[in-house]
Amino acid sequence: REFYELRWFHPATDARATEITLLGHRVPFGTDVLVRATHLPGFVLHTDICEDLWTPVPPSAIAALSGATVLGNLSASNVTIGKWEYRQELVRSAAAKNLAVQLYSAAGFGESTADLAWDGHGLIAERGELLATTERFSLQGTAVTADVDLRALLEDRLRQGSWGQNAATHGRTLRVVTLGDPEDGRDPALFRRFCRRVEPFPFVPADPTERDLRCRETFLIKATSLARRLLALPADQRRVVIGISGGQDSAEALLVAEHAMDLLGLPRGNVIGVTMPGFGTSRRTYENACALVRALGATFREVDITRIADQVFAAIGHDPRTEDVTFENVQAWTRKFLLFALASRERGIDLGTGDLSELALGWATYGGDHMSHYGINAGVPKTLVSYLIRWAADVIFKDESEVAAVLRKILDTPISPELLRLGAAGEIAQKSEEVIGPYELHDFFLYYFLRFGFGPRRIARMALHAFDGRYGAGEIRRWLLVFLRRFFANQFKRDCVPDAPKVGSGGSLSPRGDWRMPSDASVAAWIAEAETIPE
Repeated sequence: REFYELRWFHPATDARATEITLLGHRVPFGTDVLVRATHLPGFVLHTDICEDLWTPVPPSAIAALSGATVLGNLSASNVTIGKWEYRQELVRSAAAKNLAVQLYSAAGFGESTADLAWDGHGLIAERGELLATTERFSLQGTAVTADVDLRALLEDRLRQGSWGQNAATHGRTLRVVTLGDPEDGRDPALFRRFCRRVEPFPFVPADPTERDLRCRETFLIKATSLARRLLALPADQRRVVIGISGGQDSAEALLVAEHAMDLLGLPRGNVIGVTMPGFGTSRRTYENACALVRALGATFREVDITRIADQVFAAIGHDPRTEDVTFENVQAWTRKFLLFALASRERGIDLGTGDLSELALGWATYGGDHMSHYGINAGVPKTLVSYLIRWAADVIFKDESEVAAVLRKILDTPISPELLRLGAAGEIAQKSEEVIGPYELHDFFLYYFLRFGFGPRRIARMALHAFDGRYGAGEIRRWLLVFLRRFFANQFKRDCVPDAPKVGSGGSLSPRGDWRMPSDASVAAWIAEAETIPE
């Protein structure tokens, strides 16, 4: 009730001119003015005043639909108890719904406190994320600075079909003032580092509270999706067969399957956990697989694949002492054949365990572990899987100490497909990250490649900043080239993936959903750009 703008201002609709004289210059005047900076691609500024931001249809919303990417609000907004939280959510919401950068600056110390108080609240938000905020109640006055990603918000606007429809309906032709020199004269040192945090794990929130919420939502998306798939089957066919390797992906799939059974009120024994030891299976993973299946109350099955694989090698004339791609693929195909056969016999479905990272890199055998009746992990990146397992152990299965004990052992096990023979001491000889590179880097590349369509140089620069010395430019360049080559070369596998629930906004490679790409697309342009990254 303290706002009394009409005491001092007329509405913009009452303006009698579109220009005024200010400091001896004729300048545009009105709420329909956009400022474009020629030296900053994508930068188009619109500013409104105070209570405009609180209205159902603020001028900034029309401006955003008309091309503005940076929205400013200058506010003589006083402070009352709890108002800062509402104001912060308002700014975040404006940035989210307008797919824009929202700047906000409230009046601070120095204003009259005869009847009101002031906190000098300043905020910068981008696409719903709060990037920076000032110190409130400062007696000296404060400012806040952050780098904003205009390319990301423009990509979001291009991808969101409803945005374009809304812009066509409500956007207007506003006056545009062009400022600046095409040659950016600022100190190049400003651009050596980002003035914002770039998270090294974009799929995994850094804040523990947010991370727990992300894990909860992800786990329940998968469990309820599987429950729905099971309900679509006849009552006597609601069984799940899962190949359990003793690694993280199959452990996570088994946890989800058992929780889906719990949700449906079905016996946990309807989940059949199958361990299939092969030439590279270690004692450690074998024991973990057996222990987890039994601890969860699933039905346990064991089938040694070595004899069947040897028969295949003999049939095709392959020397099993040659540990090449045929040696590996025959094992994967044997396991999948057995899982499909067992699912048929048990009148159930085979639940795939491969994750989003493996799907992106093609780190799966075509028609082997790449295939299933339902791919429960296909929307989950490798960097999130371990957190999901920890969360499930602490929350869903918190009263099952045996389960938690086995899961801790699984989390300490190196990631491996175990398709090559063990070392002399019985240790795992084939470690995925030694072959294809760190999953934390690949998931970073994948997020910005898939979510925003960024090019190699931009992704590499962001990775260099995000990992802050953990990886040098040469390492990032090396593994980015691996990522690009593998991603393009393995599109044929993604063209025929089984059904799977989409989990994250940047996390689906299904050809029926987010990712429609020809399997013979050329990677040449991406490689050419990546090779210009300095080593």
